[in-house]
Amino acid sequence: MHHTLLFVVNVDWFFLSHRLPIALEAQRLGYEVHIATGLTDKLDELQRHGLVVHPLALDRSSAGVGNAWRTMVELWRVFRAVRPDVVHLVTIKPVLLGGLMARLAGVPAVVAAVSGLGFVFVARGVKAKGRRLLVGLLYRLALGHRNLKVIFQNPDDRASLAKVMHLPANKVAMIRGSGVDLAQYVHSSIPSGVPVVVLAARLLVDKGVREFVQAARLLKQRGVSVRFCLVGTVDPANPTSLTDAELAQWVSEGVVEVWGHRSDMPQVLAVAQIVVLPSYYGEGLPKVLIEAAACGRAVVTTDHPGCRDAIDPGVTGVLVPVRNAAALAEAIEGLLTDPVRCQAMGNAGRALAERAFDVRQVVAAHLRIYQELIDKS
Repeated sequence: MHHTLLFVVNVDWFFLSHRLPIALEAQRLGYEVHIATGLTDKLDELQRHGLVVHPLALDRSSAGVGNAWRTMVELWRVFRAVRPDVVHLVTIKPVLLGGLMARLAGVPAVVAAVSGLGFVFVARGVKAKGRRLLVGLLYRLALGHRNLKVIFQNPDDRASLAKVMHLPANKVAMIRGSGVDLAQYVHSSIPSGVPVVVLAARLLVDKGVREFVQAARLLKQRGVSVRFCLVGTVDPANPTSLTDAELAQWVSEGVVEVWGHRSDMPQVLAVAQIVVLPSYYGEGLPKVLIEAAACGRAVVTTDHPGCRDAIDPGVTGVLVPVRNAAALAEAIEGLLTDPVRCQAMGNAGRALAERAFDVRQVVAAHLRIYQELIDKS
């Protein structure tokens, strides 16, 4: 019996980096796999993998009602045309809008992946409280499907969402991140030479990029021999994106190197000694921290939901407070001056990746969920 699976994802590159292995395994098991997504330049790649693509006009930078309405109409049309057995909604907008439309269109089974609850749940103040009430109501409507599973990546997100909507335990699953291919991200020893410290992320303010640069300045002033490298690009669709001018300024100051977008992350991590993510963004479970662990690299990250769940604190990495460049510099310097501890943390990271982050386990868990929901529908 052949089943149809439809992914709904904000943007094509995110699907390719975070969900493709699930789609390929589903195909191998006989599913026909569709994807509805906002397109950048990845259409050929998606089609090369045998996926049926439905373009969405999702504008990630706008939270406007008009845009949401248009997206909902598009999703309704896709759901009615494809008639999927299972819809897998990924990230906030697809979960909220897709969840509502899946109920209206009579989709028999829904999987909602909540990867990071974003700024709405951490913001303070009266306006934020109002917004939380509204988002809470939307979540209750979107996730009110009777045949549904919500996948969380960390316990904080589950607790935050449990507060705004009463999800019974049988509708909840915990899967730590999107996994890592342990054959591709291999454990290697730390390279010799001037140590390289890497921050790999979209270059957004709330990924802690400025704190990273400030920490680099502090260590340079102390005469520590180290290279701080930013891997990633600005994201103009995101309101908190840094600017190219700011990056150019840092490079000319000689404080950091900007390596841009890299599609060879295993090679990037192989040349690093420490991987840093000082994020205060609404993270689910940052993929780069899982990849760093798999490559046997010590991690310095913030004591923040998602980030702290990607390491074993004190064993595979070090936690620092958010928005604190001095503490970040301190933690990095501590590891640089103690290569034995650095290597030990890297080794423990690889063991953690093998135990908890193997992409094959993550993929198998998703396919079990699909099957369970199909059996129920």
